Parts: sequence; C-alpha cells; structure tokens
Amino acid sequence: MSREKLVGQLVDVFRVYGYDGASLTNIAKATGVGKTNLYHYFPGGKQEMAEAALERVDLWLETSILANLNSKAKPIDKLQTMCEQVKQFFNEGHNSCLWAVLALGRSSNDLFHQQIGRSLCQWIEAIASVLEEAGLENRLAKYRAEDAVLRIQGALVLVRGLDRTEPFLRLMQTLPLELLKSDR
Repeated sequence: MSREKLVGQLVDVFRVYGYDGASLTNIAKATGVGKTNLYHYFPGGKQEMAEAALERVDLWLETSILANLNSKAKPIDKLQTMCEQVKQFFNEGHNSCLWAVLALGRSSNDLFHQQIGRSLCQWIEAIASVLEEAGLENRLAKYRAEDAVLRIQGALVLVRGLDRTEPFLRLMQTLPLELLKSDR
C-alpha cells in the first residue's frame, strides 16, 4: 500500500476514534497494515500518523477551499464552490471534521492546537476576503466568516447527533447567499 493511500485511511481512523481512541490495534485493523509496517511508514508512531492526517486535511483546505476563495471568480461563485467542496469532503455530512475531533481530545489538543488554529484562521480570513470583495465592511466580513465556519462545524455535529444529513445539506445550499446578504 502506498503511504498516500494509508494517510487517507488515517484521516478516517482519527475522525472516528480521535487521537486518544486510535490505538495502534485500531489503526492496524482499519488500514489492514500491521503494527510493524505502520512504524515503517511512520517511525514517529501515532503522533506522526495524526500529523500526516492533519497535513492531508490542510492540503484539502489549500487546494479545494483557499485556492478557490482566492481565485478571480465572482464572490457568489467562490462561496458556492466552497460549499460544494465542503459537502463533498465531509461526504454530505456523514464524516466528522478531523480538526474538531482532534481539538476536542484532551491530549491531542495540546499536540495539534496550533496547527488546527492556523488552518481555521486561514479559512476564516479567506472567506472574509471574499465578503469584503463583495462590498461588506471588514468587521462584518470577519464576523460572518467566523459564523460560516462555526455553522459548518455545528451542522456536522448536528448530523452526528440527529443521524440526519438534511441540516448540513440545507446549510451548504443556503450559506453563500446568507453570507452575502446586505441586510443581515
């Protein structure tokens, strides 16, 4: 198995188990790679595996979200594309957010707090820039950008709690226009 494919599987393992719950036994079982071979790919053990998983999510953020939000497209198109990419990445709400899972874990928060915070700030700043480009003043744009990420994360939690994807899908449909409203 390639390291690339293994990292994709690790994202799923840490989404499900978090950092503390992702034992090497769980990781080996979920990936089909023996514990010894896991150390071949990741000599730094579980922490290196989680870092690789976070790097994969950061790569998604950079290539699928930030690149789009920084493009020359119209603001509404940028926001709609962002929501489509979010919907796809989170499997229409069925997948948890790795940032959220790791940020909530007691030991993983200490390990990954700065990396997760940096990624979330980049996302918020990129959304705010799009909203400023659309004519919103800086403070309102920043508020709405934070609110957008907050609502996306909350919708992912709601999907898990209700076992229904409709709230997440509804948000992905309505969020672009709501962010751009001038009377909000």
